[in-house]
Amino acid sequence: MAYTFSFEKLTVWIDSKELVKTIYNVTREFPNDEKFGLTNQLRRASVSVASNLAEGTSRNTNKDKAHFTTIAFSSLMEVLNQIIIANELDFINETDYQSVRNDIEKISNKLNALKKHN
Repeated sequence: MAYTFSFEKLTVWIDSKELVKTIYNVTREFPNDEKFGLTNQLRRASVSVASNLAEGTSRNTNKDKAHFTTIAFSSLMEVLNQIIIANELDFINETDYQSVRNDIEKISNKLNALKKHN
């Protein structure tokens, strides 16, 4: 069995990784001319949330860990902004939009708790 790194044990990282998969699935339905626009931006921002959580756990000081948690939160807000825009442009249906918003709210609460813990 492979070694489990500390970030892999974080429920907020697991939730963030699931959000990435959701965003990839949702953006498959976006118009083709958005491939290098909103689709790419949403995918990159969602990956950034999980990536910054992973990177932050490797830091030695609580200040550094909190900094990467803040960056993850900022990327999450970028995803929220972009999903709102996608909804207003009718790129995403209401059910998927509400589901993603709920996931973002859950992750944001966990990020805030993690930052307070660091």
